[in-house]
Amino acid sequence: MQNFLQNWGNAAYTSAGFFWMALWAFILGYFLSSLIQILVTEERMQRTMGDARSKSMLLGTFFGFISSSCSFSALATTKSLFQKGASFSAAIAFLLASTNLVIELGIIISIFLGWQFVVGEYVGGILLIAISWLIIRLIRPKKLIEKARAHLGKQQAEDNDADKSWKTKIRSSKSWAKIAKQYVMEWKMVWKDVTIGFTIAGIVAAFVPDSFFRSLFINSGPEVTQYSFLSLLEHVIIGPVAAFMTFIGSMGNIPLAALLFSKGVSFAGVMAFIFSDLVVFPVLRINAKYYGWRMSLFILFLLFSSLIGTALALHYGFDLLGYLPDPKAVSVTEKEHFKIDYTFFLNLGFLLLTAGLVYHGFFRRKDVMHHKEMAPKSKVLEQTLKYLAWVSYVWLVGGLVVRFLMN
Repeated sequence: MQNFLQNWGNAAYTSAGFFWMALWAFILGYFLSSLIQILVTEERMQRTMGDARSKSMLLGTFFGFISSSCSFSALATTKSLFQKGASFSAAIAFLLASTNLVIELGIIISIFLGWQFVVGEYVGGILLIAISWLIIRLIRPKKLIEKARAHLGKQQAEDNDADKSWKTKIRSSKSWAKIAKQYVMEWKMVWKDVTIGFTIAGIVAAFVPDSFFRSLFINSGPEVTQYSFLSLLEHVIIGPVAAFMTFIGSMGNIPLAALLFSKGVSFAGVMAFIFSDLVVFPVLRINAKYYGWRMSLFILFLLFSSLIGTALALHYGFDLLGYLPDPKAVSVTEKEHFKIDYTFFLNLGFLLLTAGLVYHGFFRRKDVMHHKEMAPKSKVLEQTLKYLAWVSYVWLVGGLVVRFLMN
Protein backbone atom coordinates (compact mmCIF):
# COMPACT_ATOMS: atom_id res chain seq x y z
CA MET A 1 0.00 0.00 0.00
CA GLN A 2 2.80 2.39 0.89
CA ASN A 3 4.51 1.65 -2.43
CA PHE A 4 1.28 2.50 -4.31
CA LEU A 5 0.88 5.77 -2.41
CA GLN A 6 4.49 6.71 -3.12
CA ASN A 7 4.06 5.97 -6.83
CA TRP A 8 0.78 7.91 -6.84
CA GLY A 9 2.50 10.93 -5.36
CA ASN A 10 5.39 10.66 -7.82
CA ALA A 11 3.00 10.29 -10.77
CA ALA A 12 1.00 13.37 -9.81
CA TYR A 13 4.15 15.41 -9.17
CA THR A 14 5.63 14.36 -12.53
CA SER A 15 2.42 15.27 -14.41
CA ALA A 16 2.20 18.67 -12.72
CA GLY A 17 5.90 19.26 -13.35
CA PHE A 18 5.57 18.37 -17.02
CA PHE A 19 2.75 20.87 -17.44
CA TRP A 20 4.64 23.58 -15.57
CA MET A 21 7.63 23.05 -17.89
CA ALA A 22 5.43 23.48 -20.96
CA LEU A 23 2.93 26.15 -19.82
CA TRP A 24 4.66 29.20 -21.33
CA ALA A 25 5.17 27.33 -24.60
CA PHE A 26 1.47 26.46 -24.80
CA ILE A 27 0.48 30.08 -24.19
CA LEU A 28 2.99 31.47 -26.69
CA GLY A 29 2.00 28.92 -29.33
CA TYR A 30 -1.74 29.42 -29.01
CA PHE A 31 -1.34 33.20 -28.92
CA LEU A 32 0.66 33.17 -32.17
CA SER A 33 -1.79 30.71 -33.70
CA SER A 34 -4.77 32.90 -32.74
CA LEU A 35 -3.05 36.04 -34.00
CA ILE A 36 -2.38 34.55 -37.42
CA GLN A 37 -5.79 32.89 -37.78
CA ILE A 38 -7.52 36.24 -37.31
CA LEU A 39 -5.12 38.20 -39.52
CA VAL A 40 -5.06 35.66 -42.38
CA THR A 41 -8.52 34.56 -43.54
CA GLU A 42 -9.45 31.27 -45.18
CA GLU A 43 -10.54 33.19 -48.26
CA ARG A 44 -7.06 34.67 -48.69
CA MET A 45 -5.55 31.21 -48.35
CA GLN A 46 -8.00 29.55 -50.75
CA ARG A 47 -7.32 32.08 -53.53
CA THR A 48 -3.76 30.74 -53.83
CA MET A 49 -4.52 27.02 -53.44
CA GLY A 50 -6.75 26.30 -56.42
CA ASP A 51 -4.62 23.73 -58.24
CA ALA A 52 -2.26 20.84 -57.51
CA ARG A 53 0.91 22.47 -58.85
CA SER A 54 4.00 22.87 -56.70
CA LYS A 55 3.26 26.54 -55.93
CA SER A 56 -0.13 25.64 -54.43
CA MET A 57 1.47 22.84 -52.44
CA LEU A 58 4.08 25.21 -51.06
CA LEU A 59 1.44 27.78 -50.16
CA GLY A 60 -0.76 25.12 -48.54
CA THR A 61 2.26 24.03 -46.50
CA PHE A 62 3.06 27.63 -45.51
CA PHE A 63 -0.51 28.43 -44.46
CA GLY A 64 -0.63 25.21 -42.45
CA PHE A 65 2.66 26.13 -40.77
CA ILE A 66 1.19 29.40 -39.48
CA SER A 67 -2.15 27.86 -38.55
CA SER A 68 -3.54 25.96 -35.55
CA SER A 69 -2.11 22.69 -34.25
CA CYS A 70 -5.45 21.36 -32.97
CA SER A 71 -6.47 18.41 -35.15
CA PHE A 72 -10.19 19.22 -35.00
CA SER A 73 -9.61 22.84 -36.00
CA ALA A 74 -7.25 21.75 -38.79
CA LEU A 75 -9.79 19.24 -40.11
CA ALA A 76 -12.53 21.88 -40.26
CA THR A 77 -10.28 24.45 -41.98
CA THR A 78 -9.04 21.85 -44.46
CA LYS A 79 -12.60 20.90 -45.33
CA SER A 80 -13.55 24.56 -45.77
CA LEU A 81 -10.57 25.26 -48.04
CA PHE A 82 -11.29 22.16 -50.15
CA GLN A 83 -14.98 23.06 -50.31
CA LYS A 84 -14.17 26.59 -51.51
CA GLY A 85 -12.02 25.32 -54.38
CA ALA A 86 -8.55 24.47 -53.08
CA SER A 87 -7.03 21.40 -54.74
CA PHE A 88 -7.07 18.10 -52.84
CA SER A 89 -3.26 17.95 -52.80
CA ALA A 90 -2.95 21.49 -51.43
CA ALA A 91 -5.64 20.77 -48.82
CA ILE A 92 -3.76 17.66 -47.63
CA ALA A 93 -0.54 19.72 -47.50
CA PHE A 94 -2.34 22.28 -45.34
CA LEU A 95 -3.73 19.54 -43.06
CA LEU A 96 -0.34 17.91 -42.52
CA ALA A 97 1.47 21.21 -42.04
CA SER A 98 -1.13 22.55 -39.60
CA THR A 99 -0.67 19.53 -37.34
CA ASN A 100 3.06 18.86 -37.75
CA LEU A 101 4.86 22.07 -38.71
CA VAL A 102 3.31 24.53 -36.26
CA ILE A 103 5.47 26.68 -34.01
CA GLU A 104 4.01 25.65 -30.65
CA LEU A 105 4.57 21.95 -31.29
CA GLY A 106 8.24 22.58 -32.03
CA ILE A 107 8.64 24.53 -28.79
CA ILE A 108 7.05 21.75 -26.72
CA ILE A 109 9.21 19.10 -28.42
CA SER A 110 12.38 21.12 -27.75
CA ILE A 111 11.52 21.26 -24.03
CA PHE A 112 10.89 17.54 -23.63
CA LEU A 113 12.97 15.82 -26.33
CA GLY A 114 15.71 18.07 -27.66
CA TRP A 115 16.80 19.60 -30.95
CA GLN A 116 17.05 16.37 -32.95
CA PHE A 117 13.34 15.74 -32.52
CA VAL A 118 12.53 19.36 -33.41
CA VAL A 119 14.48 18.95 -36.66
CA GLY A 120 12.82 15.56 -37.15
CA GLU A 121 9.39 17.10 -36.63
CA TYR A 122 9.87 19.86 -39.21
CA VAL A 123 11.83 17.84 -41.76
CA GLY A 124 9.40 14.97 -41.20
CA GLY A 125 6.42 17.25 -41.72
CA ILE A 126 7.82 18.27 -45.12
CA LEU A 127 8.52 14.62 -45.98
CA LEU A 128 4.96 13.67 -45.02
CA ILE A 129 3.64 16.27 -47.45
CA ALA A 130 6.05 15.26 -50.22
CA ILE A 131 5.28 11.54 -49.91
CA SER A 132 1.53 12.21 -49.77
CA TRP A 133 1.78 14.38 -52.89
CA LEU A 134 3.75 11.65 -54.67
CA ILE A 135 1.17 8.98 -53.74
CA ILE A 136 -1.67 11.22 -54.95
CA ARG A 137 0.19 11.86 -58.23
CA LEU A 138 0.77 8.12 -58.72
CA ILE A 139 -2.76 6.95 -57.84
CA ARG A 140 -4.63 9.98 -59.27
CA PRO A 141 -7.90 9.46 -57.35
CA LYS A 142 -9.84 11.86 -59.62
CA LYS A 143 -13.22 10.16 -59.17
CA LEU A 144 -12.81 10.02 -55.39
CA ILE A 145 -12.01 13.74 -55.32
CA GLU A 146 -15.03 14.58 -57.49
CA LYS A 147 -17.32 12.50 -55.25
CA ALA A 148 -15.85 14.15 -52.15
CA ARG A 149 -16.58 17.62 -53.56
CA ALA A 150 -20.11 16.53 -54.45
CA HIS A 151 -20.55 15.15 -50.92
CA LEU A 152 -19.55 18.52 -49.46
CA GLY A 153 -21.42 20.76 -51.87
CA LYS A 154 -20.26 24.27 -52.83
CA GLN A 155 -19.59 26.95 -50.26
CA GLN A 156 -19.09 30.61 -51.05
CA ALA A 157 -16.81 33.00 -49.18
CA GLU A 158 -18.70 35.10 -46.64
CA ASP A 159 -15.94 36.77 -44.63
CA ASN A 160 -16.47 40.55 -44.59
CA ASP A 161 -12.91 41.09 -43.37
CA ALA A 162 -11.30 38.99 -46.10
CA ASP A 163 -10.08 41.98 -48.09
CA LYS A 164 -8.67 43.93 -45.16
CA SER A 165 -4.89 43.87 -44.81
CA TRP A 166 -3.25 42.46 -41.71
CA LYS A 167 -1.82 45.91 -40.96
CA THR A 168 -5.33 47.34 -40.78
CA LYS A 169 -6.57 44.48 -38.64
CA ILE A 170 -3.71 44.52 -36.13
CA ARG A 171 -4.49 48.16 -35.29
CA SER A 172 -8.15 47.37 -34.66
CA SER A 173 -9.55 46.87 -31.16
CA LYS A 174 -12.16 44.59 -32.70
CA SER A 175 -9.48 42.35 -34.20
CA TRP A 176 -7.73 42.04 -30.85
CA ALA A 177 -11.02 41.04 -29.25
CA LYS A 178 -11.36 38.32 -31.90
CA ILE A 179 -7.77 37.24 -31.24
CA ALA A 180 -8.61 36.95 -27.53
CA LYS A 181 -11.72 34.88 -28.23
CA GLN A 182 -9.80 32.65 -30.65
CA TYR A 183 -7.08 32.19 -28.01
CA VAL A 184 -9.64 31.05 -25.42
CA MET A 185 -11.22 28.81 -28.07
CA GLU A 186 -7.83 27.17 -28.69
CA TRP A 187 -7.58 26.26 -25.01
CA LYS A 188 -11.18 25.00 -24.97
CA MET A 189 -10.26 22.69 -27.84
CA VAL A 190 -7.24 21.13 -26.16
CA TRP A 191 -7.68 21.32 -22.36
CA LYS A 192 -9.08 17.79 -22.10
CA ASP A 193 -6.38 16.28 -24.33
CA VAL A 194 -3.58 18.11 -22.52
CA THR A 195 -4.93 17.17 -19.06
CA ILE A 196 -5.33 13.49 -19.91
CA GLY A 197 -2.05 13.34 -21.85
CA PHE A 198 0.08 14.82 -19.09
CA THR A 199 -1.69 12.68 -16.46
CA ILE A 200 -1.05 9.51 -18.47
CA ALA A 201 2.61 10.51 -18.87
CA GLY A 202 3.00 10.81 -15.09
CA ILE A 203 1.27 7.47 -14.50
CA VAL A 204 3.45 5.73 -17.09
CA ALA A 205 6.59 7.23 -15.56
CA ALA A 206 5.70 6.05 -12.03
CA PHE A 207 3.86 2.76 -12.54
CA VAL A 208 4.79 1.12 -15.85
CA PRO A 209 7.99 -1.00 -15.72
CA ASP A 210 10.58 -0.96 -18.48
CA SER A 211 9.80 -4.61 -19.24
CA PHE A 212 6.41 -3.56 -20.63
CA PHE A 213 8.04 -1.37 -23.28
CA ARG A 214 10.54 -4.09 -24.16
CA SER A 215 7.61 -6.43 -24.80
CA LEU A 216 5.59 -3.89 -26.77
CA PHE A 217 8.50 -2.56 -28.86
CA ILE A 218 10.76 -5.47 -29.85
CA ASN A 219 14.52 -5.04 -29.53
CA SER A 220 14.15 -1.85 -27.49
CA GLY A 221 15.91 -0.46 -24.43
CA PRO A 222 18.20 2.46 -23.53
CA GLU A 223 21.25 0.28 -24.13
CA VAL A 224 20.25 -0.66 -27.71
CA THR A 225 22.22 1.32 -30.29
CA GLN A 226 21.41 -0.60 -33.49
CA TYR A 227 18.00 -1.68 -34.79
CA SER A 228 17.24 -4.09 -37.59
CA PHE A 229 14.89 -2.98 -40.35
CA LEU A 230 12.16 -5.30 -39.04
CA SER A 231 12.53 -3.87 -35.53
CA LEU A 232 12.19 -0.33 -36.85
CA LEU A 233 9.20 -1.30 -38.99
CA GLU A 234 7.51 -2.82 -35.92
CA HIS A 235 8.22 0.36 -33.93
CA VAL A 236 6.73 2.67 -36.56
CA ILE A 237 3.60 0.49 -36.76
CA ILE A 238 3.18 0.09 -32.97
CA GLY A 239 3.80 3.84 -32.43
CA PRO A 240 0.54 4.87 -34.13
CA VAL A 241 -1.28 2.02 -32.32
CA ALA A 242 -0.05 3.42 -28.99
CA ALA A 243 -1.17 6.91 -30.06
CA PHE A 244 -4.57 5.51 -31.01
CA MET A 245 -4.93 3.97 -27.54
CA THR A 246 -4.27 7.29 -25.81
CA PHE A 247 -6.88 9.11 -27.94
CA ILE A 248 -5.19 12.48 -27.37
CA GLY A 249 -3.65 15.03 -29.69
CA SER A 250 -0.01 15.63 -30.53
CA MET A 251 0.50 18.41 -27.98
CA GLY A 252 -0.68 16.21 -25.10
CA ASN A 253 1.30 13.25 -26.42
CA ILE A 254 4.75 14.90 -26.30
CA PRO A 255 5.56 14.08 -22.62
CA LEU A 256 4.58 10.46 -23.30
CA ALA A 257 6.76 10.49 -26.41
CA ALA A 258 9.68 11.63 -24.23
CA LEU A 259 9.02 8.76 -21.83
CA LEU A 260 8.87 6.24 -24.69
CA PHE A 261 12.22 7.45 -25.97
CA SER A 262 13.81 7.37 -22.51
CA LYS A 263 12.65 3.74 -22.20
CA GLY A 264 14.54 2.83 -25.38
CA VAL A 265 11.95 3.05 -28.16
CA SER A 266 13.71 3.91 -31.42
CA PHE A 267 13.83 7.40 -32.88
CA ALA A 268 11.67 6.14 -35.77
CA GLY A 269 9.08 4.70 -33.39
CA VAL A 270 8.82 7.90 -31.35
CA MET A 271 8.53 10.08 -34.46
CA ALA A 272 5.79 7.78 -35.78
CA PHE A 273 4.02 8.15 -32.42
CA ILE A 274 4.19 11.96 -32.65
CA PHE A 275 2.99 12.00 -36.28
CA SER A 276 -0.03 9.79 -35.54
CA ASP A 277 -2.67 12.33 -34.51
CA LEU A 278 -4.35 12.17 -37.94
CA VAL A 279 -4.63 8.36 -38.22
CA VAL A 280 -6.89 7.72 -35.21
CA PHE A 281 -10.54 6.71 -35.32
CA PRO A 282 -12.10 10.12 -34.44
CA VAL A 283 -10.32 11.68 -37.43
CA LEU A 284 -11.40 8.78 -39.67
CA ARG A 285 -15.02 9.30 -38.60
CA ILE A 286 -14.91 13.08 -39.16
CA ASN A 287 -13.40 12.68 -42.64
CA ALA A 288 -16.13 10.15 -43.46
CA LYS A 289 -18.76 12.68 -42.39
CA TYR A 290 -17.17 15.34 -44.58
CA TYR A 291 -16.15 13.40 -47.70
CA GLY A 292 -17.72 9.92 -47.46
CA TRP A 293 -16.19 6.65 -46.22
CA ARG A 294 -14.26 5.78 -49.38
CA MET A 295 -12.38 9.07 -49.37
CA SER A 296 -11.89 8.85 -45.60
CA LEU A 297 -10.28 5.41 -45.93
CA PHE A 298 -8.13 6.68 -48.80
CA ILE A 299 -6.91 9.58 -46.63
CA LEU A 300 -6.15 7.09 -43.83
CA PHE A 301 -4.12 4.94 -46.25
CA LEU A 302 -2.39 8.04 -47.63
CA LEU A 303 -1.38 9.43 -44.22
CA PHE A 304 -0.40 6.09 -42.67
CA SER A 305 1.77 5.16 -45.67
CA SER A 306 3.42 8.59 -45.59
CA LEU A 307 3.96 8.29 -41.85
CA ILE A 308 5.76 4.95 -42.12
CA GLY A 309 7.98 6.14 -44.96
CA THR A 310 8.79 9.40 -43.19
CA ALA A 311 9.66 7.82 -39.82
CA LEU A 312 11.99 5.27 -41.45
CA ALA A 313 13.62 7.91 -43.67
CA LEU A 314 14.24 10.17 -40.67
CA HIS A 315 15.82 7.37 -38.64
CA TYR A 316 18.18 6.22 -41.38
CA GLY A 317 18.97 9.80 -42.39
CA PHE A 318 19.89 10.86 -38.86
CA ASP A 319 21.86 7.64 -38.38
CA LEU A 320 23.82 8.26 -41.59
CA LEU A 321 24.70 11.77 -40.42
CA GLY A 322 25.56 10.57 -36.91
CA TYR A 323 22.81 12.69 -35.31
CA LEU A 324 20.58 10.00 -33.79
CA PRO A 325 19.68 11.24 -30.28
CA ASP A 326 20.75 9.31 -27.19
CA PRO A 327 17.87 7.98 -25.01
CA LYS A 328 20.02 8.49 -21.91
CA ALA A 329 20.07 12.24 -22.60
CA VAL A 330 16.28 12.45 -22.13
CA SER A 331 15.57 12.33 -18.38
CA VAL A 332 12.44 14.44 -17.93
CA THR A 333 11.35 12.52 -14.80
CA GLU A 334 14.54 13.36 -12.94
CA LYS A 335 14.29 17.14 -13.24
CA GLU A 336 13.40 19.51 -10.42
CA HIS A 337 10.37 21.11 -12.01
CA PHE A 338 9.32 23.81 -9.56
CA LYS A 339 12.05 26.35 -8.87
CA ILE A 340 12.77 30.02 -9.49
CA ASP A 341 14.35 29.94 -12.94
CA TYR A 342 13.62 31.12 -16.48
CA THR A 343 10.58 28.81 -16.67
CA PHE A 344 9.04 30.52 -13.63
CA PHE A 345 9.42 34.00 -15.11
CA LEU A 346 8.27 32.93 -18.59
CA ASN A 347 5.17 31.30 -17.11
CA LEU A 348 4.44 34.42 -15.04
CA GLY A 349 4.81 36.71 -18.04
CA PHE A 350 2.63 34.62 -20.33
CA LEU A 351 -0.04 34.18 -17.64
CA LEU A 352 -0.21 37.99 -17.49
CA LEU A 353 -0.60 38.01 -21.29
CA THR A 354 -3.49 35.54 -20.93
CA ALA A 355 -5.15 37.76 -18.32
CA GLY A 356 -4.84 40.77 -20.61
CA LEU A 357 -6.36 38.92 -23.56
CA VAL A 358 -9.27 37.60 -21.51
CA TYR A 359 -9.97 41.06 -20.08
CA HIS A 360 -9.97 42.72 -23.50
CA GLY A 361 -11.97 40.05 -25.31
CA PHE A 362 -14.55 39.16 -22.68
CA PHE A 363 -14.93 42.26 -20.51
CA ARG A 364 -13.81 45.32 -22.49
CA ARG A 365 -15.22 44.28 -25.91
CA LYS A 366 -18.24 42.14 -25.11
CA ASP A 367 -19.87 43.40 -28.31
CA VAL A 368 -17.46 41.49 -30.57
CA MET A 369 -18.58 38.05 -31.70
CA HIS A 370 -16.23 35.42 -33.10
CA HIS A 371 -16.90 31.87 -34.17
CA LYS A 372 -14.59 29.38 -35.90
CA GLU A 373 -15.92 26.22 -37.48
CA MET A 374 -14.82 23.04 -35.74
CA ALA A 375 -14.93 19.46 -36.96
CA PRO A 376 -18.02 17.62 -35.65
CA LYS A 377 -16.87 15.73 -32.58
CA SER A 378 -18.53 12.63 -31.19
CA LYS A 379 -20.71 13.61 -28.22
CA VAL A 380 -19.95 10.28 -26.54
CA LEU A 381 -16.21 10.71 -27.02
CA GLU A 382 -16.29 14.32 -25.82
CA GLN A 383 -18.25 13.38 -22.72
CA THR A 384 -15.85 10.52 -22.06
CA LEU A 385 -12.83 12.81 -22.43
CA LYS A 386 -14.42 15.43 -20.17
CA TYR A 387 -15.12 12.78 -17.53
CA LEU A 388 -11.56 11.46 -17.79
CA ALA A 389 -10.18 15.00 -17.53
CA TRP A 390 -12.04 15.68 -14.29
CA VAL A 391 -10.99 12.28 -12.94
CA SER A 392 -7.43 13.28 -13.84
CA TYR A 393 -7.74 16.47 -11.79
CA VAL A 394 -8.95 14.48 -8.77
CA TRP A 395 -6.07 12.04 -9.27
CA LEU A 396 -3.51 14.85 -9.52
CA VAL A 397 -4.75 16.77 -6.47
CA GLY A 398 -4.96 13.58 -4.41
CA GLY A 399 -1.49 12.51 -5.48
CA LEU A 400 0.06 15.88 -4.66
CA VAL A 401 -1.56 15.80 -1.20
CA VAL A 402 -0.26 12.25 -0.63
CA ARG A 403 3.23 13.29 -1.71
CA PHE A 404 3.19 16.31 0.61
CA LEU A 405 2.05 14.20 3.59
CA MET A 406 4.57 11.43 2.95
CA ASN A 407 7.43 13.91 2.70
